[in-house]
Amino acid sequence: MIGVDWGTSSFRAFRMDAAGAIIARVAAPRGITTIAPGGFEAALRDQIGPWLAAGEDRVLMCGMVGSRQGWVEAPYVPCPASPASVAAGVVAVPFEGARVRLVPGVSDRDAGGVPEVMRGEETQLAGVMAALSGRALACLPGSHAKWATLDGGRIEAFSTYLSGEAFAAIRAGTILGRMMPDAPPDPAAFARGVARSGSPGHLLHHLFGVRALGLFGELAESASASYLSGLLIGHEVRAALQPDVTVHLIGAAGLCALYASAIAACGGRSVIEDEDAAARGLFSIAEDVAWT
Repeated sequence: MIGVDWGTSSFRAFRMDAAGAIIARVAAPRGITTIAPGGFEAALRDQIGPWLAAGEDRVLMCGMVGSRQGWVEAPYVPCPASPASVAAGVVAVPFEGARVRLVPGVSDRDAGGVPEVMRGEETQLAGVMAALSGRALACLPGSHAKWATLDGGRIEAFSTYLSGEAFAAIRAGTILGRMMPDAPPDPAAFARGVARSGSPGHLLHHLFGVRALGLFGELAESASASYLSGLLIGHEVRAALQPDVTVHLIGAAGLCALYASAIAACGGRSVIEDEDAAARGLFSIAEDVAWT
């Protein structure tokens, strides 16, 4: 089968054998925002055409390709969600020469009744759930970081934190960003920001301190972006950690490493999963898909 992880900015595809082992892969900067209306079928053929020609006829796609802005919208499946319930919600996509299906996103509601949604992360979570026993906590860092409670092979609940996008917006659109030149990451400044997140006071108060520390020469401009990152991630981690529960980090290695250091500084523990969780999740979901 062919598994496709098609997001906002990137495209990844995996050709897998009957046991789920990856035998070939392709990646390209061909996220859904780069595809013109009506161009999804051609874009997919451009990337996986040789595999289709070799006889593959099952294609399972996840990610923003199934969003309202994507190829076809695949409705959300509510929590608690298992690979089987996600598979039951797949949407067929007309495609000559292959059976193409879209994985639905997953929805939840927080304690105040406000909706939560994920699209693509549910597949990565499916890729790690089979190896977990008992209750676990997973974090998928990114622009909209997800923290999901897993239990019994299901996504029980999850929360979203806008930390990544907030970092980009603050740096690009506020007076704080004027004091943040392009500079290499500063681990000490990041750790300092994480430590500050545990001090009394609201995040908005702590944010102004980024500017004030710079004005008084107590934070180098070259370190300010790393400090801001630590401050935002620190607040996120302190809000999302659960006592005595290991956090399974899923995503890009560099970003997961940052989160691992923040989790440790906040008194938690974590393990970093490999970056093929999406491929394993696609295979897991595909096993329950009705392909006929």
